[in-house]
Amino acid sequence: MTERSPMLPPERTRTLALASAFLRGVAAAGLGLGSLAVLVTVVWISSPYPDSGPGGALRAAAAVWLLAHGAELVRPDTLSGVPAPVGVVPLLLVAGPVWLAHRAARDAAEPEEGRPRPSQAGAFCAVTAGYLLVAAGAAAYARDGSLRVVPDTLAFPVALVVAGAAAAGVWTAAGRPFGPLPSWSPLVFQEAVARTLFRDRAEAACRAAAVGAAVLVGGGALLVAVALGRNAAAAQDSFLALSGDWSGRLAVLLLAVSLVPNAALWGAAYGLGPGFALGTGATATPLGLTGTPAVPSFPLLAAAPGQSPATPLNWAALAVPAVAALALAWCVVRRAAPADAPRAQAWSPRETVLVTGLAALGCGAGTALLMAVAGGPLGSGALAAFGPVWWLAGPAALAWTAGIGVPAVLLLRLWRLRERGWAWRREVGAPEEAAHTGGAEDDEDVRKGGDGNGVDADPVPEEAEGLEETGKPRRWWAPWRTGASGDSTVQESPAGAAGGGPAPAGGPPEDDPGFEPYDFLPTDPWHEKDWHERDWHGKETREARWASLKQGSGGLMADFPARVPAAPRFEETPATPVGEKPADADGRDGATP
Repeated sequence: MTERSPMLPPERTRTLALASAFLRGVAAAGLGLGSLAVLVTVVWISSPYPDSGPGGALRAAAAVWLLAHGAELVRPDTLSGVPAPVGVVPLLLVAGPVWLAHRAARDAAEPEEGRPRPSQAGAFCAVTAGYLLVAAGAAAYARDGSLRVVPDTLAFPVALVVAGAAAAGVWTAAGRPFGPLPSWSPLVFQEAVARTLFRDRAEAACRAAAVGAAVLVGGGALLVAVALGRNAAAAQDSFLALSGDWSGRLAVLLLAVSLVPNAALWGAAYGLGPGFALGTGATATPLGLTGTPAVPSFPLLAAAPGQSPATPLNWAALAVPAVAALALAWCVVRRAAPADAPRAQAWSPRETVLVTGLAALGCGAGTALLMAVAGGPLGSGALAAFGPVWWLAGPAALAWTAGIGVPAVLLLRLWRLRERGWAWRREVGAPEEAAHTGGAEDDEDVRKGGDGNGVDADPVPEEAEGLEETGKPRRWWAPWRTGASGDSTVQESPAGAAGGGPAPAGGPPEDDPGFEPYDFLPTDPWHEKDWHERDWHGKETREARWASLKQGSGGLMADFPARVPAAPRFEETPATPVGEKPADADGRDGATP
């Protein structure tokens, strides 16, 4: 017989949850550091002439792991004796640590059955503290190695990167909500985020900004690929000259692969116009290369333009930001003017321009941030400035996306609001035109009809007069449209009268050659029809309702009874004259026929 353990007090439960989140942060950092250490150790073992022992390899692995978080390294042993900074972060290495910190915070903040869960703020702080503790230990361990960490960069940007990844993980565990804002934020912002309209517009602007930045980076990668294809021989010579053994070439290949995202951002900066720096005295732009570049021998740098004058092929790189601006405009107009929505539901031109401007601003800010982390110093002297200039690339992205995106989104909005035949969608509340395009009068068979069982239907109400003679409904957004001539006519059966819509006679509507399904709800809802003017309890109406129910049951219901079982409640029973036998319950008199 088992005995249940006593329940833990809330304070101890909260402490255990915070400790679990702290250990998750430590485990995430240890997993990333260990993976990189294994890779560096394999390269060190395979090297025929290592420069240091296993301790030096592990210290180099710890320094490279911190470099993946944005820390700046320093090489103290140089030929000139002056320490050389290493500030270019391989962006592909950043993906691993950021994903591990994000997953640790998400798992710590997600509710799980049988496990205590800390608060969102507690999970964020615990995971961040555990991760940064390992980062501080790695920086202390790498202090005596060939690559040393600048202490100031541990607070910014290492701590900022870890905190951002952990905050994103907690936000993901909460379902990625767009609000509410914290209580300490300004009341104006809290009220704005609480509005659904504001959230929809802000979501559309963020999505469009992300699309524009992604297209910009993708275009930069395409430019780099084309340039490497043109200079493949120079890239191959550089790759073979850096190392003579296969282990060294493997290390160069891994470094080049980790720098591919940086090269894509450099290509995007080249297409935007400001270009990138190849040293303190040289800049590569679509208009040409100015100054004397200080380019070290590396395969990816073979894609950099040479000293020759610019050609139309170099100017073609300016198409990359133009395509990014068009992609941003298309992403906005899909939300501003949906293809299947009426004109009344589309955004106004002012709202469309405002959202496009916010998206362009977000795209410019994101581009500036990416350009800031894509470059940095590679040494002292001429290599102190290397890569894109973020404070020039960001405004250039804003100018391109806003200058092309705003006119493009207005033209696309105007185009999407049009319909076939160069007509424009009408407002939902606009009155219907009473006149038909055809000059023929409506046939009497269209106005009246039966259900095939000998029951006459009621006349077609005035709301159904928008039907064309060919059997197709006259659409509210295309009153001029006429269908092809056909023999099919639209009749209103009792079932259609009860359901509130017309039904084609002579079988299922799919068999009618002129059949065309509705792509919108009718503008005359059933509750606006004058049903009170009809006798709801009358014989014809009840028979029509019964016929509709029978048709929908698949033949399981019996035919409509020939006799009315009882009089409605509201009908007054006439007084029985004196000396006459009262009627039976079924409405017949007492005499037997």
